[in-house]
Amino acid sequence: MFTARVLPADLQCDVEDGMTLLQALEAGRIEMPSSCRNGTCRTCVCQLLQGSVRYEVEWPGLSTEEMDAGYVLPCVAFATSDVVLQQEAARGT
Repeated sequence: MFTARVLPADLQCDVEDGMTLLQALEAGRIEMPSSCRNGTCRTCVCQLLQGSVRYEVEWPGLSTEEMDAGYVLPCVAFATSDVVLQQEAARGT
């Protein structure tokens, strides 16, 4: 199990094995904008400030430049360590 922290709201939740970051955030009552849940709409895009993720989809809807800059799509990203995400729209419920 890992921990996800979302800035600037400084909210935190557990990320259980097999959960995408988006699923974990929602389970932790942290609202994150989302739509397609398959990595194509980019509604949930965040910047990964710390930690690492993996994808099960071959190409997660991000350009090489975005991936190099640390952007991730929580709807299809799985934590491989504790993570810190930057997302302006994240808020607790």
